[in-house]
Amino acid sequence: MVQQPRPGARPSVAEVLRERYARRLPDTLEALTGPEHGLVDLPLHIAWSGLRTYDLDQPRLRMSLYRTVLAEGQRDDITRFLNRDLLLAQWPTMRTMISRPVREVWETAFPELERWASSTA
Repeated sequence: MVQQPRPGARPSVAEVLRERYARRLPDTLEALTGPEHGLVDLPLHIAWSGLRTYDLDQPRLRMSLYRTVLAEGQRDDITRFLNRDLLLAQWPTMRTMISRPVREVWETAFPELERWASSTA
């Protein structure tokens, strides 16, 4: 049973985060047309501290870039920097390393992510 919020009640932090991430989603996974190889420089509004340049050919750096963009990027950033095939390939591992609100929003919008993760486990 889904609990309905009381009228006038403030949403929980998790609800606010899920709504924020849901507004950033692309319409389809095919909209993720980012690069598959090479160096990627993230803008300051995504990576304001620490590493900003990522080598997609190094799995750990690629995973870090994807986690950062999923958490901090806006819709245009997500479609610009993420690649559908790389996201699918990394999802079984990455889904355990991202926040629950991000994972829930993406898997609800794109059930193939959860099915892909289950089939490769």
